[in-house]
Amino acid sequence: MERIQTEKQYEDLINRDGLTVIKYDATWCPDCKTLDKFLPDIMAKHSDKEFYAMDVEQFEDITSKNDVRGIPSLLVYKNGEKLAHLHSKFAKTPAEISEYLETLESKK
Repeated sequence: MERIQTEKQYEDLINRDGLTVIKYDATWCPDCKTLDKFLPDIMAKHSDKEFYAMDVEQFEDITSKNDVRGIPSLLVYKNGEKLAHLHSKFAKTPAEISEYLETLESKK
């Protein structure tokens, strides 16, 4: 999964016409590392979405602006609008994440 490196890259990604899923994480986060183990399978099942990762410590302003209070969190954007936010306490299992992503089908 490609990591977001700049604020401009973030802005470009969230302003796309398709669904962009951003995983907010940190290098020290054990739950983030667990999520990384099963996320590739989930991404393969949801190939209609673009997936990226963002370090909350590198982008504190963006993290705060998006009300990310726990990690890992998955946020979904389209045309510059945040459509969905899977908070960290609900992003622990493959089933929880798959169910969350399936609810986005109506937002394409």
